[in-house]
Amino acid sequence: MDDLAARIASCRACPRLVSWRERVARERRAAFAGEEYWGRPVPGFGDPAGRLLVVGLAPAAHGANRTGRMFTGDRSGDWLFRALHRSGFASQPTSTGRDDGLRLRDCWITAAVRCAPPGNRPEPDERERCRHWLEEELDLLRDVRVVVCLGQLSWTAMLGLFADRGVVVPRPRPAFRHLAVVETSGPTIVASYHPSQQNTFTGRLTEDMLDAVFTRVRAILPDLG
Repeated sequence: MDDLAARIASCRACPRLVSWRERVARERRAAFAGEEYWGRPVPGFGDPAGRLLVVGLAPAAHGANRTGRMFTGDRSGDWLFRALHRSGFASQPTSTGRDDGLRLRDCWITAAVRCAPPGNRPEPDERERCRHWLEEELDLLRDVRVVVCLGQLSWTAMLGLFADRGVVVPRPRPAFRHLAVVETSGPTIVASYHPSQQNTFTGRLTEDMLDAVFTRVRAILPDLG
């Protein structure tokens, strides 16, 4: 995993994303003007023996692109780690930086795309170029039994990736909806609305709704690994 993380962090395969992530790291948000931004692709993190895999879309410009850790330093992460803590997968409910003491238990967090994209929307060719990092990660995460997909793009990406890897996935492909559960010949896949501000500020996703996702996961994984 350390070797994979180092290779991910040095990737420059997508010129548009490289330009954007580095520009954000130079210009910085006023609230973080005194901080040095990570400004590189962001590897996954957590428990390499984890049975739960949480997959987002891409790092936030002033969140993971700043801190260098997935879902760390932004409001989406605040929601996610509170839920993970309540369900026993995280040692604490906050995630502010790589040295904040947070530990994940039985859980690994990653994303379909590793660089912060303009407007939070990577292009299809960028998603495709980044896919091999997720495949390499899956090769190393041998104990995954449940995958939680945060958002429709993550859901689509993971269903397609598993099908291409020979995992039997229902056809036609199940539509994305919050708390959708798909049984495959490999991991069980669970859908959740992404804890983005657009969803949490409007009430489309509530803390109870996010907790329900990890309650479902815990029913599949009743004992902590």
